[in-house]
Amino acid sequence: MTKEELNEALNYVSAARENRNKMASKIEESPELVPKLVEIIKEDKDPVSCKAAWVLENVAKRDLQFIYFNIHPFLKTLKHITLESSIRPAAKICQLLALNEFSKNSKKRLSDNQLNIITEAAFDWLIGEHKVAPKAYAMTTLLLIGKQIKWIHPELGLILKQNYDNGSSAYKARARITLKALEK
Repeated sequence: MTKEELNEALNYVSAARENRNKMASKIEESPELVPKLVEIIKEDKDPVSCKAAWVLENVAKRDLQFIYFNIHPFLKTLKHITLESSIRPAAKICQLLALNEFSKNSKKRLSDNQLNIITEAAFDWLIGEHKVAPKAYAMTTLLLIGKQIKWIHPELGLILKQNYDNGSSAYKARARITLKALEK
């Protein structure tokens, strides 16, 4: 399938979980489509780039190997994403990468440079004008990466405390959990 054909197929993807899962299965059957999916996300055109991001998130939830095999293009894409409906799945994928990287039985797969790129994106999502979901994913991502990169935890705590009063109820709830974890 060419990028143009994939782009056309994404036009028929809806937000319904079943629909996104069906397209994710097609991507898994043809892993060579993952870089094309990432390219479409980078184009940052609504609604197709958002649909590509939804599908990539579903692929990542099933098997992070598809992201690891395409980690450089994925990470390069992060700074180009501006659409809120693309940022949320990108932030979720970054959280999944961090959860995997810092789980007890995982071998380290991400370089310091790759962790720095994820850190920069997560801080951007946390301090930017975004909805709660990417902010919450960013909090978890930064909490985990901060285990290895020591300057992150103090900065994360400072930002959460500064923004706490103006945050939504959901933001405050997640910030309390994160601040409590930082105190340990």
